[in-house]
Amino acid sequence: MPDVLDRAADRATALTIRPVLPHERMQIHFEHPLSDAGFAALCQENDTLHIEQNPDGSLLIISSTGGLSGARNTRIMRYLDEWAEKDGTGIAFDSSTMFRLPNGAHRMPDAAWVQRERYLALTEDERAGFVPLAPDFVIELRSPTDPLHALKHKMNEYVRAGVRLGWLIDPQTETVTTYTPDDPPEALDRPDRVAAQDVVEGFTLPMKRIWDPLGTA
Repeated sequence: MPDVLDRAADRATALTIRPVLPHERMQIHFEHPLSDAGFAALCQENDTLHIEQNPDGSLLIISSTGGLSGARNTRIMRYLDEWAEKDGTGIAFDSSTMFRLPNGAHRMPDAAWVQRERYLALTEDERAGFVPLAPDFVIELRSPTDPLHALKHKMNEYVRAGVRLGWLIDPQTETVTTYTPDDPPEALDRPDRVAAQDVVEGFTLPMKRIWDPLGTA
């Protein structure tokens, strides 16, 4: 991969990133973290990569999604978007949407939902760029090579940053773990469906279509 230049920062920060192998995760630390504008420029120059920024300014670079994870995530997003369209109180966002959390992290949840009033309160530029808020609801889907501890850490980070409800879906164990600010995480073992009781009340995710997105079972 070619060198990446942080053109928007006051200083020149040059970085060479080797190619990311399938299912690989790479973390890169900086002595001086990239500015928001520099991080945005890096993402634009490398739009084929999934790049997130941790609160300490380090970068997390993840390879492209595999086929099964992509099929599962498409189903999740379809169910969430259809519900959000009917409900009308908020807006659903797919896995390509970058949120700038209050703790300074830049995250791209696999699916997210934000109350309409909160999103419309942003400026036009803020709505068009990296969204500067914590979503009300997020879903993270574990891929075959995602370290479970890293995803649990991310879910806890979401809640601390202001996310009111999070679901961590793990097809390997067929579990769904719910995260909220006021209660410890709760793991649901092989649920037939997961229904939200608040935040996105009325949203239900039929899990059989997630565990087996190809309909082979």
